[in-house]
Amino acid sequence: MTRKKILTYMTLVIGFGLAGYLLYHTFREYSFSDITESIAAIPIFNLLTALGFAFGSYLCLTGFDWIGVRYVKNDLAYPKIVLASFISLSIGQSVGLSGLSSGALRYRYYAHWGMDTEDVAKIVLLSGVTVGIGMMVLSGIVMVVNPKDAAAVLRIGESAVIGIGTACFAATAGYLALAAFVRTPLKIRSWTFQMPTWQIAVAQVVIGTINFALVSACLREVMAASADVSYLKAATAFVLANLAIIITHAPGGLGVLEATVRHVMGDQASIGSLVAFRVIYFFIPFFIGVPLSLIVEAVFRARKARRASAEGLQTSRPASV
Repeated sequence: MTRKKILTYMTLVIGFGLAGYLLYHTFREYSFSDITESIAAIPIFNLLTALGFAFGSYLCLTGFDWIGVRYVKNDLAYPKIVLASFISLSIGQSVGLSGLSSGALRYRYYAHWGMDTEDVAKIVLLSGVTVGIGMMVLSGIVMVVNPKDAAAVLRIGESAVIGIGTACFAATAGYLALAAFVRTPLKIRSWTFQMPTWQIAVAQVVIGTINFALVSACLREVMAASADVSYLKAATAFVLANLAIIITHAPGGLGVLEATVRHVMGDQASIGSLVAFRVIYFFIPFFIGVPLSLIVEAVFRARKARRASAEGLQTSRPASV
């Protein structure tokens, strides 16, 4: 077993252990009936609206892949991109180590449609950059507009929080400037990266930010059923939860997201709203993505078998005189 695999397994074990501890710490005061009653108290309208925001987010995520496919100058049809993106991310975001798990699934689909390993790696990389940019812009917005809540959680001054938010905007502007004016590959030691065009970079900023804004709206909608929750505070809680997830590497943010949101929002984040958000944004897509991936795999195998059969018939025919 390679050192990289050992490190990956250790990260998973530590992540699951941390997730288990945080889930226990968050839910230990509640019985099963308390949780079910809290979920049942959320009006159907709020649940459906939250589902709508989740759908919008996954639609934006297909835009991440669309941007990546265009970055490698491939004209793959959008329906195929949607299929690869949804299956990869609906599974990857739930099992954890999304870059690896969703990347492996993306490779399975994009390679089947004629892309090589390098192109798929570039698509995964650019999608990751879009995730970072989208989170950076939303972080800048909530820290500049609503520094109080972030300052209380991070235990730093509001001016420092505003400074961090401003730095997020500056970094985004710097990325756009590089995309607009730098055409030679950027080199960092042995790693090189060809900047996308400024049009693609702008699309990354817009789609990435809208995606996380929709996820924050989904979270806010399930919490608003039991408390007067402002969108900015919900978005702040989501941003800080994602920072905690990045630090801990917990699979799917399990436990970390719930504990962080609960810490930021207090009693405004009912236990039922946290469970409902997890189910709506992670579990429902996961349980759609898994059977869909099995269906697609069966179709791929059937087509491969038909091609092999057709090639076998052609080679078995006697040559004409």
